[in-house]
Amino acid sequence: MDALVPHLAAEAARWATRLGLPQGGEAGFALQLTDSGLQLAELGPQAPGPVRVDFVEGAVAHRRLFGGGSGQMIAKAVGIQPGVRPWVLDATAGLGRDAFVLASLGCSLSMIERQPLIAALLEDGLARAERDPDVAPITARMQLLVGNAISLMADWQGERPQVIYLDPMFPHRDKSALVKKEMRVFRPLVGDDMDAPALLAAALQLATHRVVVKRPRKAPIVEGAKPSYALEGKSSRYDIYPLKKLAAADK
Repeated sequence: MDALVPHLAAEAARWATRLGLPQGGEAGFALQLTDSGLQLAELGPQAPGPVRVDFVEGAVAHRRLFGGGSGQMIAKAVGIQPGVRPWVLDATAGLGRDAFVLASLGCSLSMIERQPLIAALLEDGLARAERDPDVAPITARMQLLVGNAISLMADWQGERPQVIYLDPMFPHRDKSALVKKEMRVFRPLVGDDMDAPALLAAALQLATHRVVVKRPRKAPIVEGAKPSYALEGKSSRYDIYPLKKLAAADK
């Protein structure tokens, strides 16, 4: 854990203590604190740039403004319709991009991230978004939970989510520089989701209306129950497991 600017040294020390990280020293990766927020960086001469969560600017902001609104495939996948904005549990939150898209369309979300460093990036991004008047009302609909999604879903307390959204880690072959950078940084920390079948089974037990699994377009379905149908795009596919029809009265 490193502070890249001296005046953030105390805050960096608090993050290091909380996450159990050493400060300084030799490592392949580093969690760094800058004036732009918390970032995760691979170290070394051939390393890509750092990864951070930014809901205010960059690609996420562009998609919020120009991404196609409720006509986007992800919106159709979770069941957004006129008068229907389901409560969604994103059980594989990652950097929160898909959750933010759904929140920007009016859905309330709970998010689960099991990798503590990625969860820290997401927490930091949410905290910085609270200071932006345009984005704060969106991220106010996003709640972060840290832990193993299978265990959390099995022991879920209170009202059950209408829709559970899963995007298990998969050997992506997306050639975009952004995805390549993030996969290079994340995969050593996260690995592939070998427990995806158990994740799907737990989601099917908890969701009240549907489960949605995002996959690379040509990837096999997750082992277990078979989806009823799929929505397919250029690079991604959404496998849909309906449990009950979403309607305005269910909101």
